[in-house]
Amino acid sequence: MIEGARVRLKGWQRAAVAVGSAVGALLDPRRADLIAALGETTGKPAFESVLKRMKRSPEGRAVLLERPRVISANVGHAWDLPPNTFGAAYAKFMGSRNFSPDDRPPVRFMETEEVAYVATRAREVHDFWHTLFGLPTNLIGESALKVIEFEQMLLPMCALSVVGGTARFSEKQRKLFYQHYFPWALRAGMRCTDLMCVYYERHFEDDLEDVRRRWGIIPAPPPQQTAT
Repeated sequence: MIEGARVRLKGWQRAAVAVGSAVGALLDPRRADLIAALGETTGKPAFESVLKRMKRSPEGRAVLLERPRVISANVGHAWDLPPNTFGAAYAKFMGSRNFSPDDRPPVRFMETEEVAYVATRAREVHDFWHTLFGLPTNLIGESALKVIEFEQMLLPMCALSVVGGTARFSEKQRKLFYQHYFPWALRAGMRCTDLMCVYYERHFEDDLEDVRRRWGIIPAPPPQQTAT
């Protein structure tokens, strides 16, 4: 994290960036930079709360102490792990979509180094959560994960993203989301462990199903299992 890369905003400036980012993100949900800015300008209290929880957790404290970054140089070995492992599942998720862990926009609007790192960590573990919950990266999958992220971190941006995302659904997508993914995401987000306190990189070599059980992860079931 580079101090010079961050921008200190006055109250009215923070509000202006938040409103502008919210409007822009609603018009174009693909604008990751606007969604990131919205999360930062509205999420300070939530990130500070997550920081306190991480400090109370042994594994969370290790993350804060070592400040691992989810970048290619640090996670590239996941591509060489056995196929049953969490790391290999993450590599498959990223590779099948031609995603790079280096593509996340930097955190710019957090005032302290600690909170800036928490915001960075929340942004960078997003694809770990996709992998663990077995969620696609389409609009429905992203909206479902935002429900879980809201339950885990109480970020206003997550709730706004769900509202904005579902507003763009077709009638068929909206029915599928609210009958299947939304109730599942509510259960999944409440049941699992505090996911911001997990040092994921230390578990790359663990069996995927083992870590799911350990962390209370309920993978997204096929839509036909909704009624069960």
